[in-house]
Amino acid sequence: MADAQRPEIGASIDAGGVTTNYLDAGQGAPVVLVHGSGPGVSAYANWRLTIPDLAQHFRVLAPDMAGFGFSDKPGDYGMKRWTDQIIGFLDALGLERVSLVGNSFGGGLALRVAVEHPQRVDKLALMGAMGVEFPITEGLDFVWGYEPGIETMRQVLDRMAYSRELVSDELAEVRYRAASEPGVQEAWAEMFPAPRQRWVESMATPEERIQEIPHETLIVHGRDDKVIPLENAHRLNALIERSELHVFGRCGHWSQIEWAADFNAMLVRFFSREPR
Repeated sequence: MADAQRPEIGASIDAGGVTTNYLDAGQGAPVVLVHGSGPGVSAYANWRLTIPDLAQHFRVLAPDMAGFGFSDKPGDYGMKRWTDQIIGFLDALGLERVSLVGNSFGGGLALRVAVEHPQRVDKLALMGAMGVEFPITEGLDFVWGYEPGIETMRQVLDRMAYSRELVSDELAEVRYRAASEPGVQEAWAEMFPAPRQRWVESMATPEERIQEIPHETLIVHGRDDKVIPLENAHRLNALIERSELHVFGRCGHWSQIEWAADFNAMLVRFFSREPR
């Protein structure tokens, strides 16, 4: 799947003009994991606890989106850049139809792909997802406003997790180093400059379009999320006809980490069952 010394670096492919680093594990029906937008994030950082379990049942693909991780940092960031990259990624790998899992920012991207390219999506899973309009939270404003520093990174991570036990000095150091890789901070500074409410709105898909989504959709959210409000999940559940909602208590913005085993089992069941 990746170099044992640098597990965050996998294969590389041209995805819609963006040289894209991605992880590829397992066999079977394809599932594409789309990461969130925290500083220092990558497909590996976001999905390292998810990929091994899912790869026992499916072919799991996890790309670094443009500007993140070890993919190109071409500038001109926005929904079109990122959604074109996802479709280009599928085209480059010869994948006609996949299930999508989107986390936070990645949830907004997955939602937009499902609306604009419904024929390319099998099932949809949204975790702590953007994609509808909401007043920006203090947590998201702080995360998107990250300035380099280990202490600042620790404060970012504090807003992500319900349990402070997950936010160690070591994790803050690892994420700080990842955010300091060549070109990463420069790309980050371009993406979400203040005022940041406009980026929430730019990532929202019109509700009348969301109501048209035909796909079975699993919506997962942490009850105690300080970054993306729980109300987003309830709104998406109300809008998408074939949707179901699971809320984890004692959970912040990291369902895939804080409730990893349960989250993974839920995805396996959802993607394995016959359509309803």
